[in-house]
Amino acid sequence: MEQNKITQGDNPLGYKPIGQLLMQFAMPAIISMLVNSIYNIVDQIFIGQGIGYLGNAATTIAFPIVTIVLALCTLLGAGGSAFAAIKLGEKKEEEAEKTLGTVFVLTVISSIVVMVLGFLFLDPMLKLFGASANTLGYAREYTSIMLIGTPFNMIAVVLSNMARTDGSPALSMYAILVGAVLNTILNPIYIFILHWGVGGSALATITSQFISAAFLVSYFIRRGKNMRFRRKYMRIDPYIFRSALPLGISSGITQVASTIFQVVMNNSLVFYGNHSEVGGDVALSAMGIVNKISMTLVSLCIGIGIGSQPILGFNKGANKPKRVRKTFLLAAFASTAVSVAGWLACQLFPGQILSMFGTQEVEFTLFAVKCLKVYMLGIFTAGFQVVVTSYFQSTGQPLKASVLSMLRQLLLLIPLILILPLRYGLDGVLFAGPAADIVSAFIVSQFVIYELKKLNKVCRNS
Repeated sequence: MEQNKITQGDNPLGYKPIGQLLMQFAMPAIISMLVNSIYNIVDQIFIGQGIGYLGNAATTIAFPIVTIVLALCTLLGAGGSAFAAIKLGEKKEEEAEKTLGTVFVLTVISSIVVMVLGFLFLDPMLKLFGASANTLGYAREYTSIMLIGTPFNMIAVVLSNMARTDGSPALSMYAILVGAVLNTILNPIYIFILHWGVGGSALATITSQFISAAFLVSYFIRRGKNMRFRRKYMRIDPYIFRSALPLGISSGITQVASTIFQVVMNNSLVFYGNHSEVGGDVALSAMGIVNKISMTLVSLCIGIGIGSQPILGFNKGANKPKRVRKTFLLAAFASTAVSVAGWLACQLFPGQILSMFGTQEVEFTLFAVKCLKVYMLGIFTAGFQVVVTSYFQSTGQPLKASVLSMLRQLLLLIPLILILPLRYGLDGVLFAGPAADIVSAFIVSQFVIYELKKLNKVCRNS
């Protein structure tokens, strides 16, 4: 029935099979998210091989600044792409182009503000994030160079979101992939051949981000399908600012929560590590690696969620609830399968996974294996939680998306990291992870049950 109504001008998001669309949009998004994670993983691997655990501790200290930048990226990119997708579904292409212009201008302005503030308060921030006398020099060198690349990083991430909504998920993937490949090539050259240390690793990263940003800017100038850069729209539109940004708040909150979490986690690791036989710098470095592994696994699930967003947003705007429901269920199943597979790998092969980050002292390796197995005990629940947040975000329910975004890290994990170590010491920091995962999964499932009942009722009446 639906196929008979298709005209030449119809958007494929409204009629193509959901499984085919999800594969088309999710795979590039997954690869893009994975590549984004690889930027940090590659730095950690080569720094671990060339400098050692103190160098890795420095990247862990710098990571809250990275998550602050990602918070702004996801606020602007996810909000802008979700709003643009809804407008394209309503066949309001001009509004979508205005959204692109507004989001780009906001990205440039906010990236410059972050860079300037970062340099003004660099040392106080690094000490707040857990830098010790042994790691401050490394952290300062790495972070100062990363701050220079903030505009390139933000433009690349935000425009990759907009390119997916514009109907070019593969191009979005290639733009990020080119940067990641270049980063992987330049890192060993700068560290092992030119002996530029942690600064060389940061320089490799920002060079790669510049290439990705230039690639995506060129696309929206010359080849955008439904949206292009137009001079008259290169301004902040108040209506779009008020309408689009709330749709990205949940993603932004996730990253803000991640920043606060990193600060609390780093300081807890240093404090309780120094009051154990492990040592603060070792605990900080080991958990830094585990968090990067966790981030990589979750990024795969986020990629599925991001891939589902244009389909969900378009069909929400086009009033096709059955396609909305099918997209949500399929994305939730795929994301859960990924998180379960990652959980199994961490429990069965922790030593092999950690060996990628270099051969360290026996004490470090033993604690890192323990970190990976214990902290990742509940990661199998992450998949469907990520997709649920993406669903609420894409269907114009920012309040629910925001609450769920804050749930695991801000409302559960941070308090648990502060409370459990009072009784269990350093082990309490590790067990806070699975405890937060399982409790948040139960709460999210209640939202899902209610939403599916409502969605099923709408489908029956349509």
